[in-house]
Amino acid sequence: MTSQVAASLLAEPVVPRFSNRRKSVFAEAYDPENDADDDEGATAVFPKSDEQRSRLIESVKNVLLFRSLEKEQMNQVLDAMFERRVSPGENIIRQGDDGDNFYVIESGVYKVIVNDNHVHTYTNSGIFGELALLYNMPRAATIQAESEGLLWAMDRQTFRRILLKSAFKKRKMYESLLDSVPMLKTLQSYERMNLADALVTKRFNTNDRIIKQGDVADGMYFIEEGTVVIKMDQDGSEIEISKLGKGAYFGELALVTHRPRAASVYAASDDVKVAFLDTECFERLLGPCTKLLKRAISEYRYLDDDLRSYFTELNGLEELHL
Repeated sequence: MTSQVAASLLAEPVVPRFSNRRKSVFAEAYDPENDADDDEGATAVFPKSDEQRSRLIESVKNVLLFRSLEKEQMNQVLDAMFERRVSPGENIIRQGDDGDNFYVIESGVYKVIVNDNHVHTYTNSGIFGELALLYNMPRAATIQAESEGLLWAMDRQTFRRILLKSAFKKRKMYESLLDSVPMLKTLQSYERMNLADALVTKRFNTNDRIIKQGDVADGMYFIEEGTVVIKMDQDGSEIEISKLGKGAYFGELALVTHRPRAASVYAASDDVKVAFLDTECFERLLGPCTKLLKRAISEYRYLDDDLRSYFTELNGLEELHL
């Protein structure tokens, strides 16, 4: 399971789970590696009016499970979901049953009941039913409608095929990108896999600003496609410092030094595609690369005198311990 999926699960209310959890979904019948692309035609499609699709888009826009999906994959999600209207007192899922569907709430009030205890209430938003589909486990709670409501549902196989296959493709794509970054050669294979799972794709067009000089750092970037230009504010105007292309990275300086951004970065071509690594994941996953990062940073032409002195001294001390 990718870190993106894990983050989405942590965002849901804490509900006591069964202790006898079964094997991981990766051990189940569906194998994303052996699922040929031409099999995707089997994915369910439920026609919708423009009004229905608009409502569905609004309902799923904050679902963390879907945040890492590409546009094409997100369209598959929207196509595969179907409407379900519910009545007061209706049990949508029952504790202990096998999982059939995943649900996104558009409207209504729903009680979460575990072992006959009311532990949580959803009101007009939220998701439920994902754990029994992501894991080979029975339903961990009963969900009961307290009012009339409208849900968007997706069946088990479609849910797992889209999410697991997209996660698998994402990992393979990013592993290939990371293999082309010399600095990351020091990482073990499993460390690169963890890094690939943590990356999030972002897209920019010509002249879009990706990072702004003076801002607090939120992460670093690896360039998948396109070109970016680094500019620095000098005497009230921005001066171009350098250009970077596919396989290059930027934004790590502020993370290593814990200082504000030293320069701005802009997309220099249309459809610039970058892989973003947030600060927390940077600190957790790129520890083995810290020395190499600091050496590379010491060569940056736009470092101020204090920073240049710091890295020169630091690298000199590190050389003595190699």
